[in-house]
Amino acid sequence: MKFKNIAFVATDVPEAQDALGRLIAAYGNAAPAEADVIVALGGDGLMLQTLHKHMHRKIPIYGMNLGSVGFLMNEYRDDQLLERLDAADIARLHPLRMHATLANGTKHEALAINEVSLLRETYQAAKIRISIDGKVRMAELSCDGVLVSTPAGSTAYNLSAQGPIIPIDAALLALTPISAFRPRRWRGALLSHRAKVRFEILEPEKRPISAVADHREFRDVVEVTVEEDTTIDLLMMFDEGHSLDERILTEQFLY
Repeated sequence: MKFKNIAFVATDVPEAQDALGRLIAAYGNAAPAEADVIVALGGDGLMLQTLHKHMHRKIPIYGMNLGSVGFLMNEYRDDQLLERLDAADIARLHPLRMHATLANGTKHEALAINEVSLLRETYQAAKIRISIDGKVRMAELSCDGVLVSTPAGSTAYNLSAQGPIIPIDAALLALTPISAFRPRRWRGALLSHRAKVRFEILEPEKRPISAVADHREFRDVVEVTVEEDTTIDLLMMFDEGHSLDERILTEQFLY
């Protein structure tokens, strides 16, 4: 067996807590610092929280769905957990690193596994200038917001905003507008995963904007840069035959 020391984490919902008790009784429960693998019991939100918490450890994380959508999770079963872990495929992902400058001059950093999104704070449409690798590509985007998504996050907020689904190994990022007003027909762009995206907020006092990296929000930003951080590896485990690649491909044929 490749994985002997398992650390379990679970959400507070009764179903997840009941499953946690059964699995601990069957397999024990190692401290996360001493574990070979972490098994997360819940939904996609718990998976993202667990990935963020252990982001710098390079420890594989295997999720079992006891939430709602569960796109990042495997089917929940009590039996044959060790065999499933040994046979699982491991997807290696890199997060986005966001640098945000606020109107008061302070600077902040945050990491995102799914996406970095810029969102208008008031009834006024946001106005944003977009540069890619130092070159202005859109002088003014009038919109509710705009986001940069990883392949893993391309089926989340990005897809809801009509952005493209990206295969997990495509080495691409999605740049997707949220309710674009001008230019009205701009649907976004696919970028190299090495691209550095810069957003400059136009008229920030009149049209304030917040920047969100997964669950961390900074309000009243005036400039945001986003790029992939290849120094951080995130290891997600999926049952054999049900890899994240397969899920993303399947998602594109749903109607």
